[in-house]
Amino acid sequence: MSTAAEADEADADDADEADPRPGPAGQRPGRLRGFGAALLALMAGFIAYGAPGAGRMQAAWFDAHQTLWPRQLTDWPVTVVAIDQKSLLERGQWPWPRDQLAQLLRSIGEAKPAAVGINILMPEPDALSPERLLAESPIGDPMLTAALRSLPTHDGQLARALAETPSVLVIAGMPEATRLPLHAAPVTVHALHGGAAGGAGAAGATPSAPAVPLYGGALTSIAQLDQRASGWGLFSVESTRGIIRRMPLLASIDGTLVPSLALEMLRVAQHAPSLRLAVAGAAVHSVSVGRMTIRTEPDGAVRVHFSPHEAQRFISATDVLEGRVDAAALRDRLVLIGLTAVGLQEDQDTPIGERMSGTEIHAQLLENLVGGTLLRRPAAAPLVEAAALLALGGVLLWALPRWRTRRVAALMLACVAAPMALAVLAYRTEHWLFDALTPGLALMLFFGVLLVISLGAARRQGRTLQRLVQDQREHSARIAGEMQAAQRVQMATLPSADLLRADRRIDLHATLQPAREVGGDLYDFFMLDATRLFVLVGDVAGKGLPASIFMAVSKALTKSAMLRVPLAGHTVGQAGADASVPAIDIGAVLAVANAEVSRDNPGHLFVTAFAAILDLHSGDLHYCNAGHDNPYRLHASYAEPLRISDGDGPPLCALDDYVYQGAHCRLLPGETLCLMTDGVTEAQTRAGALYGNDRLQRQLLALQRRGVGAQALVEALQADVTAFADGAEPADDLTILALRWIGPDGAPA
Repeated sequence: MSTAAEADEADADDADEADPRPGPAGQRPGRLRGFGAALLALMAGFIAYGAPGAGRMQAAWFDAHQTLWPRQLTDWPVTVVAIDQKSLLERGQWPWPRDQLAQLLRSIGEAKPAAVGINILMPEPDALSPERLLAESPIGDPMLTAALRSLPTHDGQLARALAETPSVLVIAGMPEATRLPLHAAPVTVHALHGGAAGGAGAAGATPSAPAVPLYGGALTSIAQLDQRASGWGLFSVESTRGIIRRMPLLASIDGTLVPSLALEMLRVAQHAPSLRLAVAGAAVHSVSVGRMTIRTEPDGAVRVHFSPHEAQRFISATDVLEGRVDAAALRDRLVLIGLTAVGLQEDQDTPIGERMSGTEIHAQLLENLVGGTLLRRPAAAPLVEAAALLALGGVLLWALPRWRTRRVAALMLACVAAPMALAVLAYRTEHWLFDALTPGLALMLFFGVLLVISLGAARRQGRTLQRLVQDQREHSARIAGEMQAAQRVQMATLPSADLLRADRRIDLHATLQPAREVGGDLYDFFMLDATRLFVLVGDVAGKGLPASIFMAVSKALTKSAMLRVPLAGHTVGQAGADASVPAIDIGAVLAVANAEVSRDNPGHLFVTAFAAILDLHSGDLHYCNAGHDNPYRLHASYAEPLRISDGDGPPLCALDDYVYQGAHCRLLPGETLCLMTDGVTEAQTRAGALYGNDRLQRQLLALQRRGVGAQALVEALQADVTAFADGAEPADDLTILALRWIGPDGAPA
C-alpha cells in the first residue's frame, strides 16, 4: 500500500523522461513510430525528388562552402587583357577603332598564346573606319578623299589579325531566330551504350537530343570577322537568382550544338577539329575536347569553383599596346580580351560574395577546366541525402521514446552535425557537393514534430497520472487516518501503569513503540487477586497491520486462557501467607493459549511470549518463556544483571499441542524484572550497525548501579536506543516493561 510520502516522491519524478509504455491517455510507441516512419519517408521522398523551395537552401549551403573555402590559385593558365579604366584614360573612350583592337591582337599574338578569346561582340561594322566616315560625311577635297579611300578598313585589319592568331569570337544566344549565319565547331554526340546519337547541325530537337540550353537564334559578329576567326564560342550565361554558379559547356542554337567560349578556346588551343559529347539518353554525361574529358551535369553545365579576385590574373590592354608587358605573361596562356572598366559591362554576383565581370567569370571557368577543379554534384547525391535522412531519422525515432528529451536533443544535433562535417570533408578533398543543410533542417523539423507529439501525449498522460496521484493521495490519507485510528485503538488496549500506582508493593512501567503506525508487539498485566500479578510481553513475527491484528488476537486469547485455566493446588508462601490462595500452572496457561491462537492463524504467524505470575506477598515468580528473549533481573547486590534462562519452549503457533513447562524463582525485595522485545537489540544506525546485547548489558549494569526505578529504567533504555539509531528507520517494534518488587509491605528490605 503506497503512503502519501511515496505518492509525493512519485509525483516528483523527472517530467522529461518519456515513458515508453502506453499510458491511459499517452501515445503508444507503436503509433508514434508509425507516424514518424510515414513522415520520415515523405521527407526523404521530397529530398530525393526535389522539394519545393529546397533549391534555395541547397544553393545557400553550397555558396557557404565557396565563401569559407574558395579555390586557391597555384598557377596562372589564363590571362585577362583588360580594357580597364587605365586603358580608357590613355587610349580614349570606348568603343575604340577596330584597328586598335587589331593592333592589340597582333601584340598578343607575338607572344605566342595558346588561344585568344575576344569577349566583345561586334555585330556591326566599325563606325570609325575611314570608308564609313566618307559614306556618312562627304568631303569636298578630292585629295583627302583619295587618301582616305587608300587606307585599309578597320574591320579588314582586325580580320587579318584574327586570321594570324588562334582567336575565338563570341556568340550570344537569342530567344528568337535571327537568321544570321552561324559558325560552330563540329560536335559529335555519342550514346554511352550504343552508337552515334546525332551530329552537329542536326535539325530539330528530338527526344534523343541532348538536354542542353536551347536558343532560337544567335547574335554574331559581322561575317568579315566571323569567317577569319579560328573558333566561335557562346558567352551567354543564365544566372540563378542573380548569382552565377553554373555555366553551360554547350547549348543548342536552332538545333546546332555550339560550345561555350571556354570550351572553344580549349579546342583551338589543342588544334582539335571537333568536340565529342557523350550522353545517356537525353542527359549529358561528358564533353571531350582534344585530350581532355570533362564530366558535366545532365544539362551539360558545370559548377565553377570560384577563387577571389586576383590582380595577377589581369593585364591592362594599354600596357600590352605600349609594349610594357613581358611576353612570358602571355606565352602559351589562354588569353581573354574583355571589358572591365566601370560602366562598360555589368558585373555579376558570384557564390563567394564578390562581383566580377563576365570576362573574369569566363577566366574562372577556364582555370577550372584546365586545373580539374570543377565542383561536382554526384548524380546519386539526392538519393544519398535521402538515405542519410532515413537512417538518422530512424535513429531519432528509436531513441525518442526511450531516452530523456535532453539526450535525444543532443543526439539530434549530432545527427545534423555529422553529415555536415562529412559534406565539408567531401568538398575539401574531392570537390563534391552534398547537400547536408536540407536533410539537416528536415531532421530538425522531424524531431520537432515528434517532440510536440510526444510532449502532447506526455502532458495528457501527466494529467492522468496527476489525477491518479491525487486519488492515491486521498486514498493514502484515508488509509493513514485509519492507521492512526488503529494505533489509537491498539494503544488504548494496553493497560496503564497508573492502575497499579496505588499498590506500594510494586513499581511497574512499560512502553511500546511501533516501527510503523501499528505494530506486532504486545504487553499486558493485571491482578489475578489481591496478592498475585500477571505479566505478559510478546512479539508477533512481522510488522504493520497484519502483525497488529494478530497481536490483538493473541493478547486477548492469552488473557482469556489465563482467566480460564484450572487451579492447581495451593501456594506455599512465606510465614503468614494466606494458604487458601490457589496456585496457577503458568505452563498450562501458555499451552491453552497456543491451542487457541493456532486456530485463528490463517497467515501462519507465530508469537514469542514471556508470561509470569508474581506473588506480591512472597516475591515468588512463576514464569514460562515461549521463544522470547530472556528477561533480566537487576538488584544492587548483583555484580551484573542476571538473566532468566529456564522455563523455555517454542513460540506460540510454532508446534501444535506442545506441553509448556513453567519455572519458578524468588525475587529479592527491590529487585527489578526487565522484559523487552528484540526491537531493542536489533535497532540499527543508518550505516547498519546493530545495538546488540553487549551495549544493552552495559546500559542495564549502569542503571542497576544507580538503583533507578521502573519508569526511569524504561525511559533511559528507550532514550539510549533512540540516540543510537540517530534517526534511522526502526528495524522492528520496540517494547520495554520494567517490574520492580518493592516488598510485601511496600518497603524493600
